[in-house]
Amino acid sequence: MAFTVVRFNLVDPRATPESLSARYRTALEMAAYADDRGVDTVQTEEHHGTGNNWLPSPFVFAGSVFGATRRIAVTVSAIIGPLYDPLRLAEDIAVLDLIGAGRLVTVAGIGYRPEEYAQQGVEWTRRGRLQDELLETLLAAWTGEPFEYRGRTVRVTPAPYTRPHPLLLVGGSSRAAARRAARLGLPLFPSAHLPELETYYHQQRAEFGTEGFCMMPPAETPLLHVAEDPDRVWAEYGDCFLHEARTYSSWQSADIRSAVRSGAETVDGLRAEGIYRVVTPDECVTLAEGVGSLVLHPLCGGIPVAEGWRSLRLFAESVLPRLKG
Repeated sequence: MAFTVVRFNLVDPRATPESLSARYRTALEMAAYADDRGVDTVQTEEHHGTGNNWLPSPFVFAGSVFGATRRIAVTVSAIIGPLYDPLRLAEDIAVLDLIGAGRLVTVAGIGYRPEEYAQQGVEWTRRGRLQDELLETLLAAWTGEPFEYRGRTVRVTPAPYTRPHPLLLVGGSSRAAARRAARLGLPLFPSAHLPELETYYHQQRAEFGTEGFCMMPPAETPLLHVAEDPDRVWAEYGDCFLHEARTYSSWQSADIRSAVRSGAETVDGLRAEGIYRVVTPDECVTLAEGVGSLVLHPLCGGIPVAEGWRSLRLFAESVLPRLKG
């Protein structure tokens, strides 16, 4: 059975405080619904200072999901590691790991938007060193033992639920990210299907003498919306898909590799490209045979919550039972 994901970034360029509050509460209700029907994970992410209300606080959202669910995991993919205070992040993840009883998965990247660093008052040119410090601090902090941090002895309590520590992956598409993961004995989560980066990671692991694995995205990772009539959804909400695709693409330089990077300029171009797909239940079941995971994006780009619910319910009622069967 394909690994199943429900993705939320809460984007809505036309939101009011009231409508955005309703969208957040809907996302939690959707997470609870997905939990009851056997979806594997809720995926969320992080961006700051956007004009379309992109979620900036993934761990607050993750904690809310844990409070509304019993078994589903929450994958934060990805945090912008250098923007965090390492000790506070160690505490926050430890508490979330205790609340979720091991259901939290954190992917730590360094981001690709200098504007986010400027907003947080963090030097863009120091991002590699800050990421090293963050990851090293998290691993030391989660032992529960005293350790040296910036010239003083500190201790982080409580210890997390998961031993030896909560699942932490290093995200990115660069050799620097792969080398960092290998040196620390952490799993690598490439941001796209990059077999050559996986090879390099394992070579580096052998040199450092560390354990680890690579969680490689498949060659195709389409973002899905399920509907009985895809033509209707593209006609009514294609601008929502295009808004998110164009926003995401505008942030990335030529050297950034991403599984969901689009080059489309129009709704028709986006539909033909196949990164964002509206599929029938039958098409979704067929798609599951050729991809490693199904990523449902029910509230993509500001899609109305009623349409998001239609997609999620159709996925749960007409796709999931056939995959399990």
